[in-house]
Amino acid sequence: MKSLSIFVTSSLVKIVSLGSILLCSPDLTHAQTAPKQIHEQGQVWLGYFNQTRLSEKFSLWLDLHARRTDLLERWSTTIIRPGITFHLPHHINLTAGYAYISHYPAAGLQTIRPEHRSWQQLSWTRRVKKLQMMQWVRFEQRFNRKVANDALVEGYNFNYRLRYLLSIFIPLKGDFIEAGTPFFAFNDEIHINAGKQITYNYFDQNRFFVGFGYQFSKTLNAQLGYMNLFQQLPAGNRFNNNHTIRLFFFNNIDLRKKEK
Repeated sequence: MKSLSIFVTSSLVKIVSLGSILLCSPDLTHAQTAPKQIHEQGQVWLGYFNQTRLSEKFSLWLDLHARRTDLLERWSTTIIRPGITFHLPHHINLTAGYAYISHYPAAGLQTIRPEHRSWQQLSWTRRVKKLQMMQWVRFEQRFNRKVANDALVEGYNFNYRLRYLLSIFIPLKGDFIEAGTPFFAFNDEIHINAGKQITYNYFDQNRFFVGFGYQFSKTLNAQLGYMNLFQQLPAGNRFNNNHTIRLFFFNNIDLRKKEK
């Protein structure tokens, strides 16, 4: 337990250190010479995550998202993200997939911008008494359709993005999260941009979530809470600070044949 606590602490230190390095980079410092503009928003995020186990080695991944901005006034983003997972020993998984994203315009505009995204992910989990932890590193290749004068135009903007997530879950009764168990949920995810078209926002965003969950059955749980999403926009001196109510459902289905 002591070694796990040290590992969690070191992971949090890495997140803070990486954010500090990015915020002090020369390009970002140059962008910050202009007055900083922070746009406050309220959002609601709904998400469904499914993992269907096909065999000892393979499973299917699917997550779906619907996001509303200005609380529930208008759409912000929808995401459909399938993938396939290869399971390794010691609770380590490799996943690769594709995502289709619809980015809805700001108030007063009409054009919905599509994004095509391929992604690869390395994830690993750890479960001990009174604590469950999950981490992932995700690499994305993003093709965003170009928009000019509130209309789609030919071509795509392209960039890479690297994401690191740390999630911690603590059962509020019993020693492990099992059917009928409420639990505390925390996660933090940092996003980093890369590519020729990225100039002032190598730091893309950070998502900090805290809330509670309930394990309805062996295969289904829900997590509800508050998320703060702080994002730097391409201009470098413009930021979005999103105060978000987030409700996610997690569903694991096992289709493997049971041994008699």
